[in-house]
Amino acid sequence: MWRVVLVAGVLCMSACAWGPGMHMDEDAFRERYAGKADAGADDAYEIVPIDARLLSKQLEARRKALPARMADPLANVATDYSYRVAPYDVLSVTVYDHPELTIPAGEFRSPEAAGHMVAADGTIFFPHVGVVRVAGLTLPEIRELLTQRLAPVIERPQLDVRVAGFRGQKVQVTGEVATPSTIPITDVPLRVQDAISQVRGFTAEADLRNLVLTRGGRTYTLDLQALQEEGDISQNWLLQDGDILHVPDRSRNKVFVLGEVRRPSSRVMVKGRMTLAEAIGDTEGFDPVTSNPSKVYVIRGNFDRPSIYKLDAGSPDALLLATQFQLQPRDVVFVSAHDLTRWNRIISQIEPTVRLLWEAVQIGDKTIILEP
Repeated sequence: MWRVVLVAGVLCMSACAWGPGMHMDEDAFRERYAGKADAGADDAYEIVPIDARLLSKQLEARRKALPARMADPLANVATDYSYRVAPYDVLSVTVYDHPELTIPAGEFRSPEAAGHMVAADGTIFFPHVGVVRVAGLTLPEIRELLTQRLAPVIERPQLDVRVAGFRGQKVQVTGEVATPSTIPITDVPLRVQDAISQVRGFTAEADLRNLVLTRGGRTYTLDLQALQEEGDISQNWLLQDGDILHVPDRSRNKVFVLGEVRRPSSRVMVKGRMTLAEAIGDTEGFDPVTSNPSKVYVIRGNFDRPSIYKLDAGSPDALLLATQFQLQPRDVVFVSAHDLTRWNRIISQIEPTVRLLWEAVQIGDKTIILEP
């Protein structure tokens, strides 16, 4: 029996090497990626301590890496905007002092029903003028065109041309908005923020930093958060016919908090921002019984090109560093278990086996004693 206990003791001495659960083996990590540091960034393949120097370095790197936001390609058009008639629009033409040329709206007829619809080929028919192409023209240009055509028939004709129904040019707004819908383009310039307002704003899951505008087979990324928080009006693009504005959700902006915290879980970043302290706090903090706050790791990147940052939070004031360490989407925060915790877990797993062996030896001894 003493031999059994001795073997069990030897196994327990090496328990931490093969104990249950996850643990960060720094030596194994360095050995796995030895000689690869020259292939990546400065902090790739390294376990970098989180300190004031690292925070200053990352702050400077973020300032230099600010994305170059693309300016509105239609900015010049917006300064002198004029609506151009499109097929399927409905025009209302009034010829003053000639009611026979004006279609009466009537009490029960909408302006759309009483107007002149622009055909698919971009033309309309008007009395004494015939078929005339109006698509692509502004209202003043159409007024001038009809005036010239009516001049031989009517002495000094006076006309008023308006769009009774904007049906030819549209923009689609999809994704995380309150009421995804199709919005007509009118004689008032339609910008991104205007379109969002018309669909009653964003949902709680919207990712404001990565709106996707599809135009002419190409996609553009707009940062509406910069517009709202920094006043960057270059992101408030003028929309045009056929644009599709998609508001993605923020499900990919997650960080994962694992290990010895009270509630291991994935956390969605708020407006694309979250610090290490916020991630730990959202999971109700370290487990006071099992955690080792001196070994808090942030694992970033992929398996072939990882970067690992280590925070020694054994002293509470070190959490001030955590409040300034900015996480990135898909980061993994891992809080290691205390060595004593891992030891106790091994003991708890070996204890039933040792107890079984002990009982077997006791039964054997009793059997020998009872033999005549």
